[in-house]
Amino acid sequence: MAYQLQEINRRIQTDVQEFLAECDDNYAQRVSLAADKILTNLEHSPIVLLSGPSGSGKTTTAMKIAEELQRRGVNTHAVAMDNYFHTINPRTAPRTPEGDIDYESPLCLDMELLDRHFTALSKGEEIWIPKYEFARHMRNDSRATPLKLGKNEIVVFEGIHALNNDIAGRHPEATKLYISARSNVNEGSVLRFKGTWMRLTRRAVRDYNFRGTDVEDTLEMWANVRRGEKLYISPYKNRADIIFDSSLPYEVSVMKNYALPLLQAVPEENVRRAELLELIEAFQYFEPIAPELVDQDSLLREFIGGGSYHYS
Repeated sequence: MAYQLQEINRRIQTDVQEFLAECDDNYAQRVSLAADKILTNLEHSPIVLLSGPSGSGKTTTAMKIAEELQRRGVNTHAVAMDNYFHTINPRTAPRTPEGDIDYESPLCLDMELLDRHFTALSKGEEIWIPKYEFARHMRNDSRATPLKLGKNEIVVFEGIHALNNDIAGRHPEATKLYISARSNVNEGSVLRFKGTWMRLTRRAVRDYNFRGTDVEDTLEMWANVRRGEKLYISPYKNRADIIFDSSLPYEVSVMKNYALPLLQAVPEENVRRAELLELIEAFQYFEPIAPELVDQDSLLREFIGGGSYHYS
């Protein structure tokens, strides 16, 4: 689907707060439908696998699904599959065609441990969820936390490889979800803002705000991120029981406040300058929205900060 630029700008000028609330409510309805599906499948499996490419909002969506299920009286846990990364060994790590370590590869994940944990949880047995330290590229099992599911309890595992053959393929009984910011913004029939730009913008702003990564480094990584999506993530999306869109019609207008200064500061000699200029120009079509108007529970808060959710 595509949003219409004229309608976005009209809603901002007419009643911006009503517009934001309506968009957030629409997203909440998608979360509710996912919860319906999960509960329908609970008798077959307490495991939920949530996949999607970088910048899709998987972490917040997993938390929102858990909240929705809690409201329905079902105790639910959200687990980041990033904690199941192997400690990186440069000698054996998968490599990109350019020779760099391929952090997007599913070979970086401990598939065997995930398999054992899914089986144990389904049997009501206790597991210890590892903790991955990204600053050191190593798993710290001394910081592992226990998890054991009671009767009619659910756990949502979210990660880019959740629908991979070596995960979902071994556990077809699990509920499977795929999430991505998929909608473009058009002006009539003219494309003004690509859905993939939404995810790039989300990641660039998040990396700068919370991971100490400047936009040039994010842009340099983005080519391999997109390559990894095409190789390791998108081929499995049709395995999902539900595919839904995490884009928000108002987000470009909010992100304009954060992304535009970052993009404009990139030196002219950057090899991706042409795409940057195209993206910078695209922001100019959107009426801005002040970030303080964004609800603390909004999915967008995962990327701009100031939200009510805790991201470890």
